[in-house]
Amino acid sequence: MSTPILDTKLLAPPLRPTAVARPTLIGRLDEGLQSRLILVSAPAGFGKTTLVGEWVAGCTRRSPEVAVAWISLDEGDSDPARFLPYLVAAVRRVVAGAGQAMLAMLRSPQPPATDTMLTALLNDVATLPQALVLVLDDYHLVDSGPVDDALAFLLEH
Repeated sequence: MSTPILDTKLLAPPLRPTAVARPTLIGRLDEGLQSRLILVSAPAGFGKTTLVGEWVAGCTRRSPEVAVAWISLDEGDSDPARFLPYLVAAVRRVVAGAGQAMLAMLRSPQPPATDTMLTALLNDVATLPQALVLVLDDYHLVDSGPVDDALAFLLEH
């Protein structure tokens, strides 16, 4: 059984014309492209999503060697059976054809171990001519050891 994908969860928020420009923070995010993980942390309402959305909007213009995938997370994404299809869908929005093997595994009656599925996805991503940035907006809403383990596997590999 496949999980329906809500496409709006895979879109960065639109830029607001009244948003305060934060070129210093945008520059820090650009510097973070050399890292495996960038964590943006601040209290609710401080504009984290707006900042990262602004960065994403200009990222490929400033760094054409970067592709950006976005997932807006919520509590329901704590279930790996829901999180993993969204992960593949986000990657497929920027990398046509990626994740086909992982999708087939997810649809099988007995999906293999998460690491096996992620290995297939990582092998697809490794063939890209550009770096892939995955934005996980509102990750703090996800409360799941298996999802944390999946992300650790992605970061390690």
